Amino acid sequence: MKNLIIRAFTGLIFVVVIISGIWYSAYTFLVLFGIITGLTVWELYGLLYGKGTNLIKRSTQVLGGVYLFASTFMYNYGIANEDIFLPYLLFVLSIFIMELYYKAENPISNWANLLFIQIYAAGSFSLLNLVAIEGGNYSVIPLFAIFVFVWINDTGAYLVGSTIGKRRLFERISPKKSWEGFLGGITFVLLVAYWASCYFVEISWYNWLGLASTIVVFATWGDLTESLLKRTLKVKDSGNILPGHGGILDRFDSIIMAVPAAYIYLELFIRN
Repeated sequence: MKNLIIRAFTGLIFVVVIISGIWYSAYTFLVLFGIITGLTVWELYGLLYGKGTNLIKRSTQVLGGVYLFASTFMYNYGIANEDIFLPYLLFVLSIFIMELYYKAENPISNWANLLFIQIYAAGSFSLLNLVAIEGGNYSVIPLFAIFVFVWINDTGAYLVGSTIGKRRLFERISPKKSWEGFLGGITFVLLVAYWASCYFVEISWYNWLGLASTIVVFATWGDLTESLLKRTLKVKDSGNILPGHGGILDRFDSIIMAVPAAYIYLELFIRN
């Protein structure tokens, strides 16, 4: 019971912080998700390299990831031009060059791990800037759509799956997920998306439903992808920074794949 209360309280604080950071201003969004990007890179590096990690290399990866997020924000918001990405390009080149001097037994593994960290964590969060900012204007609606749809999907899938779930969705990776839960989650999200279309009429109802479906499908794959990562590395949680919930990566696994998919949908069907 105590663990349930802690989990619920942590979840509530988490939701309030995310919504407040997005809603208040573009700069609170920048600060909040800059921190989240750094924490996610930190956790992912620890997962891949274990407890005996090199603090300097780990911190360098965090700084690189945060810089990519911040530079993407500044470029899209009209604060800087494309030259702001040049230091990050040098950082990526350094990933390859430094292996010449580290004398690691398997430099290819290091290259793969470090580039994976930047693409999977820093790259995905940086795309949030492309979702939120169009033509130098910051908009909370597409950001809220991603997070609210993912949260509703998680809640609906849990409620339906734990009640009537029988057919396993992907038993090899996540034994508890069921097709009934998946269908329950997407049904809840589609209902909310249709409700949103009645108030935010600048996006047609069918595009609201299309965006919602895209987010749910890729959020589910995102959840399964992180489950596969943790199963492969034989860990339960990515960290313990959130009492009752695990790590930052555990809370954003669905978001990480939903963001690129949502951006693609926005560009193909809504903004153009």
